[in-house]
Amino acid sequence: MSFSIRLPRCVSLAYLSGFWSLILHMALSSGPTYAEWVVVSGDDEAGMTVYVDPDTIRRQGHFVKMWHLSDRKTTEGYGSIKTQREYDCAEGRHRLLAASIFSGHMGQGELLDNNLHEGQWIQVAPESNGQALWKIACGKM
Repeated sequence: MSFSIRLPRCVSLAYLSGFWSLILHMALSSGPTYAEWVVVSGDDEAGMTVYVDPDTIRRQGHFVKMWHLSDRKTTEGYGSIKTQREYDCAEGRHRLLAASIFSGHMGQGELLDNNLHEGQWIQVAPESNGQALWKIACGKM
């Protein structure tokens, strides 16, 4: 013996609409997790630790895109900057693609500024955080 309950069409559409709205809300409001950030370097003098997310490395030919995070020891002014850069492995240069400045540590807190502007290519400076990031992006470590 089986039976079914038929809801009016407007109720079922409202239910589906609410269900998908809930799913979308959960996906957009869930904050990013930072378990994947790996320390690249720490500079006690500058009070900054630089992290990279290896899961964000995207290669296309000799160009690589990757996200990194610079976290300050203090939150005076700002606490952290999350940045996406593109690296040219053949020419030893990089450029900014996106940057977000946060009031708190590890990309948390209030979003203070957001830049989605493609920057100019610049050469990687020797013995710098930029060189350490370039080496990771380009697999030179």
